[in-house]
Amino acid sequence: MVVDDQTSMRAMIRRALQDLGFKDVRDKASAPEALSAVRNDRVHLIISDYNMPEMDGLQFLQNVRADPVIGKTVFIMLTGSSDREVVQKAAALGVNNYVVKPFAPAALKEKIERVFGELT
Repeated sequence: MVVDDQTSMRAMIRRALQDLGFKDVRDKASAPEALSAVRNDRVHLIISDYNMPEMDGLQFLQNVRADPVIGKTVFIMLTGSSDREVVQKAAALGVNNYVVKPFAPAALKEKIERVFGELT
């Protein structure tokens, strides 16, 4: 599940994931939408932007981790800044990894492989 309020960013990440071999890549424009969708139809990986209206990436991560059903879902945070405070808060909330934007697909692949192991 790719979660980002920017259509172009969702499309770019979705394409990168498909190129890496992910078959069922879904996306949502907001964290509340994504939270509802993930609760109804579980996913193995959430890639979420930090800076979004309504509910930011940290609040989204907190909601995912607090849910007994989806709480263990792998969560990678995207951030446009390398702000240490955001990274530290995400780590404290249980983020599996994070990627600083802009990034190359190879960087995303590396972050996913650190969590899941080598992609074939």
